Amino acid sequence: MPAQIIETNDTPFDKIDIDPVTLDIIENALRNARIEMDATLVRTAMSPGIREQGDAFPLIADPSGKMIVGQFGSFIDGFLKGYDDTLEDGDMIFLSDPYSCDGAVSHSNDWLVLLPVFKDGRLIAYTAMFGHQSDIGGSVPGSMPIGASSIFEEGVRIPPVKIWKKGEYNDDLMKLVMHQTRKPDWCAADLNALIASCRVASKRVIEMAERFGDDVYVSATQELLARNHRAMKALLSQAVGEKPVSFEDYLCDDGKGYGPYKMKCTMWREGDKVILDFEGTDPQSAASINFLLNENMFKMFFGIYMIMVFDPQILFNDGFYDLIEVRIPEGSLLKPQFPAALSGRTHALGRIFDILGGLLGQGTPEFLNAAGFSSSPHLFYSGWDTREPGKRDWFQLFQIGFGGIPGRPLGDGPDGHSLWPGFTNVPNEFLERYFPLRIERYSTEPDSGGAGLHRGGNGIHMTYRFLADGEIAIHDDRWFVPPWGVNGGHPGARAKKVLEREDSTTEIVGNKIEDVAVKAGELLHFITWGGGGWGDPLERDPDLVGLEIRQGLVTSEGARAYGVVADDKGIVDTEATDALRKDMKNARGDLPLFDYGPSIEELRANCEEETGLPAPIQPEWGEHPQFAEAAE
Repeated sequence: MPAQIIETNDTPFDKIDIDPVTLDIIENALRNARIEMDATLVRTAMSPGIREQGDAFPLIADPSGKMIVGQFGSFIDGFLKGYDDTLEDGDMIFLSDPYSCDGAVSHSNDWLVLLPVFKDGRLIAYTAMFGHQSDIGGSVPGSMPIGASSIFEEGVRIPPVKIWKKGEYNDDLMKLVMHQTRKPDWCAADLNALIASCRVASKRVIEMAERFGDDVYVSATQELLARNHRAMKALLSQAVGEKPVSFEDYLCDDGKGYGPYKMKCTMWREGDKVILDFEGTDPQSAASINFLLNENMFKMFFGIYMIMVFDPQILFNDGFYDLIEVRIPEGSLLKPQFPAALSGRTHALGRIFDILGGLLGQGTPEFLNAAGFSSSPHLFYSGWDTREPGKRDWFQLFQIGFGGIPGRPLGDGPDGHSLWPGFTNVPNEFLERYFPLRIERYSTEPDSGGAGLHRGGNGIHMTYRFLADGEIAIHDDRWFVPPWGVNGGHPGARAKKVLEREDSTTEIVGNKIEDVAVKAGELLHFITWGGGGWGDPLERDPDLVGLEIRQGLVTSEGARAYGVVADDKGIVDTEATDALRKDMKNARGDLPLFDYGPSIEELRANCEEETGLPAPIQPEWGEHPQFAEAAE
C-alpha cells in the first residue's frame, strides 16, 4: 500500500501559463535554495566525509516526488512505493535501509531525511537530503565490512520512520539509533545538518509560493520538468539508435578472493523510448559488492551523463524519466535479493559510469570517453590514541580518495579528481590535526594516466605515516582489470597498495582488505588507478610531453608511449622522436575503438608477477564453496 498523503485542503492546483522571466526567476531561486542546502550542511556537519568531502546529496521535488533541482536524482519514488503510513504537515521521514525503499538509498550508511512541504493544507513540495555516515555500528569500524555475507552485519538498518510527527520530535528513536554507532557525536551532528538543510529549502519554497502564488510556483516546476523532457527527447533521438549496442566491464574482485564480476548493459531505442537492459550481468555476490540499483537512480545516471557529454546547458531534473526504460534481472549483482550485503556497492556504482561511456560513445566516437570513474577508493583507520599521557581517545577515519579521470574529446582527464562534481578531497591539514597520522606524500602517480592524444588523468600516490597503533581497511578496485582507453588511447595503470612495516619490510596488500593491524611509525602507500587515454598517443605534442616530464606527470621512460624521446629534464630530442614515431606507426595496425589491455585470461596468468597479488578465482554460481558457505 503506497503512502497516504493527508491534506486538509483538497483544492487542486490550477495550471498557469508561465512567462519566461518568471520561469527563469523561479528556476534560479530553486538552484540557489539547493546551494543553500549544501552550505547549511557543511557548516553544521562534523564527520570528514560530509563536512570536508561533500558526501551528501540534496534535492527539491514537486508534489509527486519528481526532482526539480538536485544532484543524485529523486529517491522519493522508491520511498513512496515502500511506505505504508501517512504523511501530513509536521512530519519528517528518516530512513537508511535500502531494501525498504527499493534502493532509493543504496547502502545503510546513507541516512536520508525527507520533508513533505505543506502550505495552506496542501502538499506543495518535498525537500530531502541524504549523507554518508562514518559509522552505523556493525562488525567493523566504518560499518562497511568487506567480508559481510548479509546486510545484518553492516550496522543499524532504519526503515522509513517519522523522526518528526505532527511537529513532535521522536527523541527516543534518536537515542536508540545513536546507541548503535561508534561515533554518536558525528552522527548526531550530521543528522541535524541533514534536517536543517531540508528545513532551509522548505522555507525557500514557501517564500517562492507566497511571492508568486501557489499555482504559479507549482506550474513553474511542471514547466521545468516539461522543458527537460523536450530537450532530452530531441537529444535521445539523435544520440541513441534503434540497433542494440552492448558494453560490458568487470569488477576486479569481491574481497574474498573471487572475481572478476561482469556488468553488462545493452541499449537501443524504440520510438521515443530508450531501453537499457542489464541482461548478462553476473548473479549477485556472496560478498558485499552488490549494488541494489534503483531504476530511477540509473535513469538519473544516464540522463546526467547524456547532458554533461552532449549538452551541458540542459537543466538536469526528473522530467525525462518516462523516456527511459531500465531492465535489471532479479538476483543479479545489480538487483540482489534480500538480505544480500550491500556495503561495498561503491565499486559497481562507479563502474556504471564507465559502462555508460562505452555504450553512448560507440555510435559517436567523437563523444566517447575512456574509462576512469571506475570506483570510489576508501581508507579506514581506527584505534585508540594514547600519545598524550593519561588520555585514551578513540579515533576513526573514513576518507574517500580519487583516481584519474578519463581522457575526453575536449582534453586530458584531470589528475586525482572525483568525476562527481560535488566531491572534494579532505585537506591534509585537517587529517593531521584531527587524526594520529602524518601525510608524507600527496602527489599524482607519474605515467598512471593512459597515453593518448588526450592523456588520461593520473592516479594519486598518498603516503600515510600512522602515529598510533590501530587497524586499517581499504576499499578500492581497478587493480586487476585496467581502465580502458578509446580511439587509440592506452589503458590507465592499475591501483596498488603497499605497507612499509616497522622492520623495514614492504608488503603489497589487497585493494579490498580489513582488520589489518598497523603500528605507530608504519607507512601506507595508497596508489589509485589512472584514467584511460583518448586518441592516438603519437599525435600528442612532444613539447607538451616534455613539459609534463618537468612537472612530474610523465617520466622520460613513460614518454616513449607517446613516441617521444626526452631526457629526465624534459628536453625533447626532435630527430629521435620523429624516427621513433615513424617506427611505431609502421609496426602497429589499425587503432582500436577500445583498448582493454590484456584479456582476462592473460591478466589472470600474469597477475602475481605484475601486481604482487594472487589472481582472483572465477566465481561459479550455485556450485562454488563461497556460495554454499553463504547459503549456510
